[in-house]
Amino acid sequence: MRVFRSFDNLTDDARGAVVAIGNFDGLHLGHQTLLDHAREIARDLDAPLGILTFEPHPRMLFRAGEPEFRLTSADDRITAASDLDIELFFEARFDRDFAAMSAEEFIERILVNGLGVRHVVVGWDFCFGKGRAGNVDLLREIGEKSGFGVTAIEAVTHDNGIIYSSTAIRQALRDGRPQDATHLLGRPWEVAGVVIKGDQRGRTIGFPTANVALGNHLRPKFGVYAVELGLISDANDETVERWIDGVANIGVRPSFGGDADAGLEAHLFDFDQDIYGRRVRVRLHGFIRGEQKFDGLDALKAQIAADVIAAKEILGKI
Repeated sequence: MRVFRSFDNLTDDARGAVVAIGNFDGLHLGHQTLLDHAREIARDLDAPLGILTFEPHPRMLFRAGEPEFRLTSADDRITAASDLDIELFFEARFDRDFAAMSAEEFIERILVNGLGVRHVVVGWDFCFGKGRAGNVDLLREIGEKSGFGVTAIEAVTHDNGIIYSSTAIRQALRDGRPQDATHLLGRPWEVAGVVIKGDQRGRTIGFPTANVALGNHLRPKFGVYAVELGLISDANDETVERWIDGVANIGVRPSFGGDADAGLEAHLFDFDQDIYGRRVRVRLHGFIRGEQKFDGLDALKAQIAADVIAAKEILGKI
């Protein structure tokens, strides 16, 4: 997959694509259904398949100061798109100037002059341009005049009637329901980052941990989870060379005075290698209990031992 962050003077083989447009936070099953439609159109038109998305997420510009909400970082989203066999990934820088473009200017500058799109695929409620003034009807109207087609996809629902959406996934994670998030994402939700040195208290009580900062990832419900930690083999490639079962605490560690920001600490089963500085991916598979403060180390150790048993039971069913 080729990634473009500037759309000026694109080569001919990067223009004329069928392009799916959206924020694609999480690239969940609803997004994947939209991409499947785009893929079929690209095949019929003998055109490349591309994604146009925005970085940072527009919500970060318009609603600054809100709690972290992203399901995927910019890099993780690119990795997920590559896994879906997308050929072209167009990432527009979403700043004040970009947000000030009118809907008509967005179509002319980005879609027509920049990407030279053959066809665009969007969700039924897609809005764009200054003040979100543009909609699917305007896109179709100008597309017909400018020579590109438009397909709008209706909302996609799960068997239980819940709409596949980033909002529903965020709520599931904040509620401590990682299995529900998995059903909507089509894969377990994960945090990617570098293993950093903590205070090494876990090692002193017999439960060494790999510590990963949450960065701008959403904060799921604080507590203990059954997890898999994936060791990434190459800093330039997100491919995992090995998955290791474990149990992780996400939160501020109230038993040790509390931290300023939440973090993730994973205790890995039957694993004792030094992985400081390694990039990893941590998948959440099941919520075990909420984060709590313990009166002493003996009570904490006993609870962690019970958490390990619970995590192994959850992971054994996957």
